[in-house]
Amino acid sequence: MTARLILLAFLVWSCNQNKNLTTPQVKPLMEAVYASGFVVSDQEYQVFSQADGTLTEILVHEGESVKKGTAIMKIESTTSLARYYQARETYLQALNNKNPVLNELTALTENARARMQLDSINLGRIANLLKANATTRVEYDRAELQYKSARNDFEVSRNRLAKTKTDLETAITNARNQMQIAEEESGNHTLRSDIDGVVLKLMKEQGELVRRSEVVAVVGQPAHFYLKLTIDELDVHRVKVGQPALIKIDAFADQILNGTVTKVYPLVDTRQQSLRVDVAFQGAVPALVSGMAAEVNIVLQQKEAALVIPKQLVQPGDSLWVMVNQKKQKVKIVRGIETLDEVEVLSGITRESIIMN
Repeated sequence: MTARLILLAFLVWSCNQNKNLTTPQVKPLMEAVYASGFVVSDQEYQVFSQADGTLTEILVHEGESVKKGTAIMKIESTTSLARYYQARETYLQALNNKNPVLNELTALTENARARMQLDSINLGRIANLLKANATTRVEYDRAELQYKSARNDFEVSRNRLAKTKTDLETAITNARNQMQIAEEESGNHTLRSDIDGVVLKLMKEQGELVRRSEVVAVVGQPAHFYLKLTIDELDVHRVKVGQPALIKIDAFADQILNGTVTKVYPLVDTRQQSLRVDVAFQGAVPALVSGMAAEVNIVLQQKEAALVIPKQLVQPGDSLWVMVNQKKQKVKIVRGIETLDEVEVLSGITRESIIMN
């Protein structure tokens, strides 16, 4: 009975020891960065309203092809129109006021010039009489004072004319600029396509109110698509242009599509702690629609035959416990490709090595 108990205990111990032993596997291994995002048509952009108002006309339909400059919709704004009419009236008023004001000041200046010339002649006459002792010094001083007063009046009138002319021209220029700005704003009420493409979506219906900078339509080129993706900021330094990508689109669950990283944007979105990456499709693709959700693995490196062990077996300092001649021994390893659960071992063990948990 005692011998049976000893044998049973030995068997249990042996089973437990075998469960704590493992050997490396040789299999394909890939290290990748996960990204998610959406299918986007080439040159896709949002059309923004450039004025507040009412959507009075929608000139295209969803799916309709448009050329660059094609009118998409019209927005009517009584506020902008009133601003334009007021600016135009101010400009016309400034323009009409110029000549009458300048004519009046020019006449006053010429009258002042005539008085100055007349007083100058009179001063010269009295000066000659004074030399001939035919008049008094008092008369000469009075004539001289009158001439100086007339000369000062002329200088004031001439300066006022020059300043008023400058002020009027400045007022006309400012009024014309304001009118042109208001006219341009009123012209922005017709929204046009910036590209040769297709109207992908209309965001508003006729009769609705729209605000300045509100999205009212989406235009793109659905003949060509790419992926607009986001990756975690921790993976920023690992993703490079030219890396291959394996693409999974929900609408085509049974297909894995190929792609290539074409652009890594240099700015991290601080709100989501993520970075934008663009991926172009490679090879044949199914009939895509803009806005489809996609999940992507951006391949950093891969091997068809890698010596792989569970990652949990790796000890601090990149070492493993292995069985060598029935003894437990710690060996140093060099890591290769890593995933969340597995790691490639480049050196330190062989395929026949027995690793202890």
